[in-house]
Amino acid sequence: MPTDFSALLPPTFHRTIENWLAEDTPSFDYGGYVVGNEEKTATLYCKSPGVVAGKPFFDEVFRQVGCTVTWTHEEGAEIDPLGGKVVVAEVRGPARKILLGERLALNILARCSGVASRARRLRKLADANNFHGVVAGTRKTTPGFRLIEKYGMEVGGADTHRMDLSTMVMLKDNHIWATGSITNAVKAARSVAGFSIKIEVECQSEAEADEAIEAGADIVMLDNFTPESMQVAAVSIKERWAKLSRVVLVEASGGITEETAASYMGPGIDIISFGAMTQSVPHVDFSLKIAH
Repeated sequence: MPTDFSALLPPTFHRTIENWLAEDTPSFDYGGYVVGNEEKTATLYCKSPGVVAGKPFFDEVFRQVGCTVTWTHEEGAEIDPLGGKVVVAEVRGPARKILLGERLALNILARCSGVASRARRLRKLADANNFHGVVAGTRKTTPGFRLIEKYGMEVGGADTHRMDLSTMVMLKDNHIWATGSITNAVKAARSVAGFSIKIEVECQSEAEADEAIEAGADIVMLDNFTPESMQVAAVSIKERWAKLSRVVLVEASGGITEETAASYMGPGIDIISFGAMTQSVPHVDFSLKIAH
């Protein structure tokens, strides 16, 4: 199986990095004037446990400012500094150029690695509990930073769920209220989405899940159930629709955290999605120090 996650990235991410560099230095670089253009080497240290993720973005920042990066660890590597620090990479170039890219590159790497670390922990938790379903993120991503956060999920071993509103139809309570019923919402969605796009419906009860499946939904999301009621409902729905000619998936969602995840991992559940994979996720601590 390929492991070069950078092959997933669209060429447009280069422009995103360019825009972020422009945002960070919109006029004079006063600090860069102070340090000048002498060739220097800076060491990237990891100072907290986590999964390294975000190397293509880090590399691109320094490529655009005229520096080179040499890594000592692979993308997806797990690091535990054990209270100290571990060398992860070296950056070489003019001193002012290293500092020009430093903060942007560290911000990206810390955030992406934080998402990847939580994704990896959740996948390991699922494996430890013999849960063979999908562990997924959500669309609760930081505006402008979605590509990096979804990339972190991939590196960590989680599913990215839908990338955006165009990738899959998810009909939530507001869609249903606006159209009058689950059936109306599903039929309207299918009329424009065609055969190639899946439709998912957020359901607050088994009755709503039955209506969604009857209307043609591909996935039913059981939202904000207790772990016990989620398990019972998922099995009940699967048994009731076992003879359906198509496969319908059951997703568990709604306030599920790393601490509560195991209690949702049951035989009737195909997907567990976590807004917590990106919201309030702890960053991995990195620093970049120029040799002196």
